[in-house]
Amino acid sequence: MTPILLAGPALEPLSLDEMRVYLRLETSEEDGLVLSLIKAARNAVEQGARRALIAQKWRLRLPRLPREATLRLPISPILSLDAVRSFDALGNPVLLDLALFQLDGSTLCLSPSLLSANGSGGPVEIDLTAGFGTQATDVPDALRQAMRMLVAHYYEHRADALHEEHVAHFPAAIAAAVAPWRRMRIA
Repeated sequence: MTPILLAGPALEPLSLDEMRVYLRLETSEEDGLVLSLIKAARNAVEQGARRALIAQKWRLRLPRLPREATLRLPISPILSLDAVRSFDALGNPVLLDLALFQLDGSTLCLSPSLLSANGSGGPVEIDLTAGFGTQATDVPDALRQAMRMLVAHYYEHRADALHEEHVAHFPAAIAAAVAPWRRMRIA
């Protein structure tokens, strides 16, 4: 299953003003840097937690619908299932009725009638919206705090950002804030 980001968040979980206060910046000279650090921190926390923080549009591509009734999605939390398309023998997209699917947490349940008709068919695309919500305040406070700490860490250690070993791991306090939210993978 290949996830493709169609549209990133309309806003970040942290505002520039919020981070300027947190970093105790009195001028706007480094606003561009702080904005890029906010985005980098969101991406890092999303990867660390294996969750989308704020509403974003994704497409999942599958070679075919599974034969099982449930499909574990690689993205969570899911806000909405937006479209499901299968492709006919000529490669033309065919929209499937969303009533044939039910979201259950990070699992998509397929109706038995769909499985019997399409379980061994061709490629499928699933469009969905993932994240905790559309507003910054929808993101859990612990994850927003992890982002604040990570932005501050990036800001204070800019010179170290070029070293792979520095970028590859969260500082312990940030890892501890993200850990309870980390979505486990089942191999």
